[in-house]
Amino acid sequence: EVQLQASGGGLVHSGGSLRLSCAASGFTFDDYYIGWFRQAPRKEREGVSCISSSDGTTYYLDSVKGRFTISYDGSKNTVDLQMNGLKPEDTAVYYCAARFRHRSGTYYCHDYDFLGQGTQVTVSS
Repeated sequence: EVQLQASGGGLVHSGGSLRLSCAASGFTFDDYYIGWFRQAPRKEREGVSCISSSDGTTYYLDSVKGRFTISYDGSKNTVDLQMNGLKPEDTAVYYCAARFRHRSGTYYCHDYDFLGQGTQVTVSS
């Protein structure tokens, strides 16, 4: 059974930092992209950042480049998202996700096969 357990959300002031962590299990990591999606009220869910554990390839939403960093710990099977310089527009529910890697076409963190429960991130101005 695929499990994606997210943690680390909270409330911070604008400019602050948070670190999200996703504990993943139930699938072969090298066969999947793992990443983070978010959904703000009245907006569509969007891919924030994804990583390929097999070769370290990373993807970032343009609006978070230079502020967010995704990383993978193979010893713990966790994927973390370090979020610095948070802005009120980063406020959303953040979800950990996994997507099978062996498909044709280019992957740019735009969809997923499995989605975990969300964690709320709120940035006050």
